Amino acid sequence: MKKARLAWWNSVSAARSGRNVFEDAKEPFHLIAVFLPMPEAMLQSDGMSGGNEGNKRGEGHRKRLRERFENAGFSAFAPHEILELLLTLCIPRRDVKEPAKRLLERFGSLRAVLDASAEDLRTVDGIGSVTPVALRVIREAASLYLQQGVEGRDVLDSVYGIANFLRMRFAGMKCECLEIMHLDSGRRLLPNGVERLDSGGVDQVALPMRKLLESALKRGSRFIILAHNHPGGAMKFSREDIELTRNVQKAAQTLEIELCDHLLVVDDSVLSMREEGLLHQEAQTMADSISYPFSPASQRMVAESEQSPYGTSY
Repeated sequence: MKKARLAWWNSVSAARSGRNVFEDAKEPFHLIAVFLPMPEAMLQSDGMSGGNEGNKRGEGHRKRLRERFENAGFSAFAPHEILELLLTLCIPRRDVKEPAKRLLERFGSLRAVLDASAEDLRTVDGIGSVTPVALRVIREAASLYLQQGVEGRDVLDSVYGIANFLRMRFAGMKCECLEIMHLDSGRRLLPNGVERLDSGGVDQVALPMRKLLESALKRGSRFIILAHNHPGGAMKFSREDIELTRNVQKAAQTLEIELCDHLLVVDDSVLSMREEGLLHQEAQTMADSISYPFSPASQRMVAESEQSPYGTSY
């Protein structure tokens, strides 16, 4: 129990400071412990302890929700019931039906709830201060699940997995972030091979060249992929994006590291700088062997030719 409390408090501290709640995990237990019931002291401090009467009223309903999920998953659940079931993991001693409905009324969908900031979530009556952290843990666990699904696999075989992972990772972010994906000589994503290099304002982010190259060398990367988002912005690379990427491409070549691509994520779309023909052409040895339909133009070509094994929509 002491370890569970420590893991919970560490996750709370990480989330409130803006860090990824899994960054400080030292062993698998720490990833699992954040899903254990919150210590009573935390529940009392967050106003969640509803007493024996509240426990008796809600336990039967919670049990029925769990049984329905075990039998059929979410297939027979109404939207508010899905969120309600999630909230039972966050608020174990209180009725959560009304808070679940209020969240959906405020944000519109489960996805929007999970993408919402802790500050916005705390404005909803009945949510408290710890529940937003728990919801963020759930969301980042899903992101980690997608990341581990593409680790150790050739990027040619996991294109959709990478795109889905990036959409999840950048979803709901209100500031622009830059990340690097580290690949080995077999074009496989290295374990824990995604690193955030910088996060900036709404429409700008720095590219720390030295940090990027040092990270690639330290991890033994043979290939790298850059990715960043444009929160609510245009689905196009800026002139600065292109210039900085080409500088990285040249610098990485001197270290025998190849930049495969730079991906831009805007809402549910992913755009490839290589697919747009914006990378230096003399450094396409590896990149030319990758064919993934990230860009709208590529999607149209795939739909017309029907020769891609990856389908027609992204």
